[in-house]
Amino acid sequence: MKTLPIEQRYETFSYLPPLSDQQIARQIQYTLDQGYYPCIEFTADPKPEEYYWTMWKLPLFDCRSPQEALREVQECKSEYPESYIRIVAFDNVKQCQVMSFIVQKPGKAGYRY
Repeated sequence: MKTLPIEQRYETFSYLPPLSDQQIARQIQYTLDQGYYPCIEFTADPKPEEYYWTMWKLPLFDCRSPQEALREVQECKSEYPESYIRIVAFDNVKQCQVMSFIVQKPGKAGYRY
C-alpha cells in the first residue's frame, strides 16, 4: 500500500485525479437534478484558518444546463487566472451550501479538482 504524497487537499473530490470538463458537467447536472443551484466562488489562497471565498456572481438561479455554469467558470478563470475556483451547490430553501468542489488550482496549467 502506498501513502499519498504530502500536499494541501481541498474540498470534495480533492483526493481524486483532476476532473475533466465532462466530469465537472456531470457533477453540475447532479446539482441541478437535486434542485440545488450552482454558484461559482474564487479565492487567492484558501487557507483553512482564513477560509473566505468571493462569489463570482450570485448563485445561478436560472441555470438550466451544466454548460451555462461551465461558461461562467471559464469567465471567472479569464478574470482571475491565478485563483482557486470552486463550484458550490446552493440550497435556496435551507439557505446554505450542500456541496462544493474545486475546478481550478493556480500554478498548474490545466490542473483542476
